[in-house]
Amino acid sequence: MKSALTISLVPEVRGGPFVYWDDLAAGFAAAARHGFDAVEIFPPLANAVSIGVARELMEKHSLKVAAVGTGAGWVKHKLRLTDPDPAIRAKAREFIYGIINLAGYLGAPAIIGSMQGRWDGAVSRDQALAWLAEELKALAERAAAHNQVLLYEPLNRYETNLINRNADAAAFLDAHKLTNVRLLCDLYHMNIEEADLAASLRAVGPRLGHVHFADSNRHAIGFGHTDAVPIVAALRDIGYTGYLSAEILPLPDSDTAAAKTMESFRRLV
Repeated sequence: MKSALTISLVPEVRGGPFVYWDDLAAGFAAAARHGFDAVEIFPPLANAVSIGVARELMEKHSLKVAAVGTGAGWVKHKLRLTDPDPAIRAKAREFIYGIINLAGYLGAPAIIGSMQGRWDGAVSRDQALAWLAEELKALAERAAAHNQVLLYEPLNRYETNLINRNADAAAFLDAHKLTNVRLLCDLYHMNIEEADLAASLRAVGPRLGHVHFADSNRHAIGFGHTDAVPIVAALRDIGYTGYLSAEILPLPDSDTAAAKTMESFRRLV
């Protein structure tokens, strides 16, 4: 397993669960200083990150890009893949296409989390899920063109009412034959929705593509009450070799959060 931390370049989510903020070069330097293997980037738009500059930073600091997030599509631009307006769904798809291209050129997958949206009003859950499946299929095809998978993240009930549990997400992907989509399992969301975090990971083993490494309070692992020992044991048991990426609050400050994450990673992994 490999370590990663998050860098957000989106001012609208300042104060949210990202270790470093605003400055890509400074975030890369900090990740290298703390001994991480990779960074996870959350840009406001695909063209907000220069591929050339990012590659130079990767080479300079001997770091990979673990994934690129699409959350700004919802937080900043209010785009959802399940919006009742087909024009907005099309804009959401195009926004994500751009992120997939950026991620692909950096050797990384893109993440679909908050942009999945929710069902409400005149849109039934079945209709929203049908739209989601259709969009994930198109997005996964674009990811495959870069020899990458697409990462789909089940969120907790307070952020979406579509799919909240890992097993349900895996069943959804299987039912729609979305073979190039993998699950991003976030320990923070799982702490809300799953009865047994380790058992949940074991159950979806072949579908697992990425892990957000966060404690119960969304601080660094070790600052909450999540027992990470059985979780890491489960990941070993299913042969997971991907990233444990710290999508966490930068508390008490970014450097302490990064240092605590790396301390926990080295102790557990």
